[in-house]
Amino acid sequence: MFSISNEPINTEELKLKITDPRSGGFVCFEGWVRNHNLDNQQVNKKVLELHYEAHEKLAIKVGQKIIDQALEKFEINQACCCHRIGQLKVGDMAIWVGVSADHRQAAFEACEYILNQTKANVPIWKNEHYHDGESGWVEANL
Repeated sequence: MFSISNEPINTEELKLKITDPRSGGFVCFEGWVRNHNLDNQQVNKKVLELHYEAHEKLAIKVGQKIIDQALEKFEINQACCCHRIGQLKVGDMAIWVGVSADHRQAAFEACEYILNQTKANVPIWKNEHYHDGESGWVEANL
C-alpha cells in the first residue's frame, strides 16, 4: 500500500497493516525533516521548515507500482509506504516505509528499494524554507 497524508504519519497503524504471521522480520525507515541542507553552491543552509506538494492521484499510482514491484522482486510478505505533504517542521516525519518478510535480508533490501524508487519516481516536490528568509525547490523527496 502506498499513501499520501496531510496529517502526521501514524506508524502504529501502518505497521499493523503489514503485520503478517508468516513474517519473522520487519524493517522500517523513517525520514525526518532535518535542520540543514546544502544548496547548489554547497553552502550549508539552515532549514526552518519544508513544504511538500504532490500530484496525489499520480503519486499514489506510481507509488503503488513501486510497492507491487518490490513484492515481485523480493521475497517479502507485505510492504507499505506513506509520504507526508503540506507544511512540515524540523523533526517531523516526511516518509515512512515498512516491510515484513520471512527473513530480515529481504526486508532490508525491499525497504531500501522502495525508498530509493519513491525518491526517484514519485511526483512529490519539496520547497525548503530557510532561517535567512529564502526558500527554494529542491530535487528530491527526502
